[in-house]
Amino acid sequence: MTVPGHDPDAARLRKTMAKSLTDDGVLADPAWREAVDTVPRHHFVPGFFLPAETLDASGLTVWEPVTAELDHSRWLTAAYSNTTLITQFDGDEPDWKNPVERHGGTPTSSSTLPSLVVRMWADADVQKGHTLLEIGTGSGYSTALACERLGSADVTSIEVDARRLDQAAGALHGCGYAPTLAVADGLYGYWPEAPFDRIVAACSFRAVPPALIAQTRPGGKILLTLSGWLHAYARVLLTVAEDCTAEGPLLGGTVSFMPARTHAPPAFGNPSHWAAELPDDTRPARHGPEWLTAATEEAFHLRFLAQSAIPDAQMTTVGRTVHLIDTVSGSAAALTPNGAGWTVREGGPTKLWERVEHLLDAYDEAGRPRPESFTVRVHADGQHLRHPRLPSLRLPRP
Repeated sequence: MTVPGHDPDAARLRKTMAKSLTDDGVLADPAWREAVDTVPRHHFVPGFFLPAETLDASGLTVWEPVTAELDHSRWLTAAYSNTTLITQFDGDEPDWKNPVERHGGTPTSSSTLPSLVVRMWADADVQKGHTLLEIGTGSGYSTALACERLGSADVTSIEVDARRLDQAAGALHGCGYAPTLAVADGLYGYWPEAPFDRIVAACSFRAVPPALIAQTRPGGKILLTLSGWLHAYARVLLTVAEDCTAEGPLLGGTVSFMPARTHAPPAFGNPSHWAAELPDDTRPARHGPEWLTAATEEAFHLRFLAQSAIPDAQMTTVGRTVHLIDTVSGSAAALTPNGAGWTVREGGPTKLWERVEHLLDAYDEAGRPRPESFTVRVHADGQHLRHPRLPSLRLPRP
């Protein structure tokens, strides 16, 4: 690797970050520690946004631009923190020569926190000699770590955003790395370089893209994050078989990734319009929405299970009312607090909250199983989330 313009402060901060990650048990593999200790992350993040300490008058997060020119110390320190650095909102590429503050917005590109990047490579059992497809080049930092570990010739990285890839390519080549790079949609992998021993996605999908299974060697592994329109996530590690089926467990933790852009949820309009079409009949809810909305690891997991049961539904809260809205079937539900409990109104072909309640009943009766006890199986008849004590849940069509 070539380090352009060696910066002793950056080298010191990089060593400190590597030591901290090692002390935390993240960098158990000496080869990955050497990669983290070598790759200059600051060259891959010339500009990014950090949240201000207070919200604006509308309650939106204020995102402050950070560059070397604006505040060199803050920029360099953040670059070597174990933090995800947001580099783009709503698909709009910032002008880092004249950056402006942002209020709210949806992140669409970032440099993932280093501990998660290394954790992903470790969870996928990426080893020297493997050929790797990375989906979501982003800033290029994770790509550089892979190149440092495997050698550039065995690394392919694709990115759907041409402007993002152009910047990443410049940083990678400037540091002496030469992986195969391409502007491509991660849903379809990258056939010209297939087959791969490992595929790792730094974005999330509603279901496992079949092209990724077809592009993985038998015995190879795919690590990706499944997500959906309830904004719930679960990582899965699949092993591909000779017959192009794949199966593997969910992994623990509460990791989230930006969705593949074609898998992002659609706009659903005004919740009050949906609520106005619901029947007047109400019933007591057997379970309240706090099962899904609480700030706990279990609720994070339950939201993923609920999302698998009602894959086309979205959830939003207006005042004290929690709305479920399904733009595909036209179904909706509204939950309103009533004393110590909740009442629910439902309409459309699918009783959304009733379906969630059945799932919560089964989950409770099964002893509240943890994510690691679930498996995903991909085969000719579809994709299913399975647990020995729960009904099988079908994932959406890819």
